[in-house]
This record gives sequence, structure tokens and C-alpha cells, in this order.
Amino acid sequence: MEGNFWPRIAVLGAGAVGCYFGGMLARAGAPVTLIGRPPHVGAVTRNGLFFDGLHFQQQIPVSASTQVSAVRDAEIVLFCVKTLDTEEAAKSLAPHLAPGAAVISLQNGVDNVERIRSAAKIDAFAAVVYVAAAMTAPGRVKHSGRGDLILGDLPGRGEEEGNRQRQLESIATHFERADVPCRVSENVEGELWTKMIINCTYNPVSALGRARYYRTTGNPWARAVMVKVMEEAIAVARAAGVRLPDVNMVETVLKISETMANATSSTAQDLARGKRTEIDSLNGYLVRRGAELGVATPVNQTLHALVKLLEESV
Repeated sequence: MEGNFWPRIAVLGAGAVGCYFGGMLARAGAPVTLIGRPPHVGAVTRNGLFFDGLHFQQQIPVSASTQVSAVRDAEIVLFCVKTLDTEEAAKSLAPHLAPGAAVISLQNGVDNVERIRSAAKIDAFAAVVYVAAAMTAPGRVKHSGRGDLILGDLPGRGEEEGNRQRQLESIATHFERADVPCRVSENVEGELWTKMIINCTYNPVSALGRARYYRTTGNPWARAVMVKVMEEAIAVARAAGVRLPDVNMVETVLKISETMANATSSTAQDLARGKRTEIDSLNGYLVRRGAELGVATPVNQTLHALVKLLEESV
């Protein structure tokens, strides 16, 4: 994966996140295969991926398949399935994964790498994703904010650690070549928890309030709830021994509404489509982890319960 050589890339779970990053890589010339559901795959096969970006609109030619076996020649697999499907997707991926292929979890939540390893003995890398994107129709992705990645490896790889670090740096270089800002972090656990805190703060409030991000923080009552969510989440992270970045976390999280002003959360998008959400891996996870650690999380528990109630009615 050196020089001008593009590695073969497969995107397992070609939803908004998978199509954004897969589309950017394909636009730059990488051989990409999107793996997703039949309506989406059919549209991409016929017409390519229509990418409605902030700075360009383009029909991008890209391969697509409904079969997990399409990963067999890939050197990099972007693992982009919903957290609900993590174990099942990992088990279906394992028999087709090429030796030495890098699997990168571009998912919400903080425990997907462990779940992938437990389900299928695949040692995935972690990625923290910051992008506002949505599928507006089969084969059409709309980008409305950011689009950057933080990559890293969770500790405990022993002698392999140096090789995996070099592999990560090479992967980051390919994303950069595709105009995707990407950096490798030595504390990806802290970065994952930062994104977790952001998701727990915005996802349910955006969904329940049917509001874009700039409106959630602009409303004083919603903003006050969001601050309470963050305070609980930070307390859980600290109790779990997570080394959070040395920043003002509340201020950092609230600023997301400026850089991703027009975003609506994936939870809101799922509910609008009548799909189950990832709330169990976000606020629900925080509530469970807090209970294990003796940290009270009443605001997160309330938001989790309300989203679960809405799930039943869609």
C-alpha cells in the first residue's frame, strides 16, 4: 500500500457513512466495492453513486454487491454496519476476509472492536467518524458537514503493535489522498468516548425534537438537557478509567452544532425511515455502564426510554 498504488477497498454496510467515505475514495481513483441492500446496489450498478457534496455534485462509478463474499480481494474493509448488526456482520465477513486485510470499524459506540473480535476473532482497527451525511434515495448520498476520521488501535496487541501502527499510518495516507482529513491517535479510546459523548448528547435530542443540530443548542431548554447528558457521560467515562482528551468537553461538544449545523442525527434518520435505532449502543450503553460503575445517569436513562418508546410506534 505504498506510493501511488491504491489498495482494493470494500465497504461492508453501504449506508450514509459507508457511501460517503467509499465515494470519496472511489472519486480519487481507488477500486472500491460497496456492499449493501438490493435497492441501493441496483441503483449504484445502473448509474453509479450520486454524490451530492458540499463542494461538488458527481455521479461516481463504483462497484456494488449485495454479497459479503465481495470482500474477498479487499486489502481494506470499511466496517460500516449498524451496531445492531455488528456480531452477525463480523461472523459473515470472517470466512471471506483475505489474509492480512485491515478491517476498520467506522461505527457509533465504544465497544464494536471488542464485539467484532469476540464474534469472529477479527482484530479490527477503531475509527472515530465525524460526518453529516444521509441517503436521500437508493444510490444517492448527501453530504452536509465535515467528513474526517481519527484512526487508532486499542491496546493489547503485543509484538504486532509496531506493524499495526505502520498499517494504520498507510491507511491514513490513502484517506488523505482522497481529500478525507485523517489522523492516527495514540489514545483512540479517549477519542471514541469523545464521539460517544457527542452522540449521546445530540442523537436523542435531535430525534425527539425533530431538529437539526444548530436548533438543539440554540434552544435554552434543550441545551440545558444536553449539558446534563454530557456531565453524566463524562462521569461514566472517568469511572471507567478512560483518558479523555484534555479539553473543555462541554464546550467542545456544543461547538459541533456550528461545524455540523444542518446535520440531523442518525437516530432521527432511522426513526424517520421506520427503522430500529442505535440508541442501545449510545445512551443505553452509557446507562448500563454507569450502573456497573455506580454512576447515576437519570437524564440519559430518560432519553433512552423515550427513543425506545418512539421505536415501538414507527
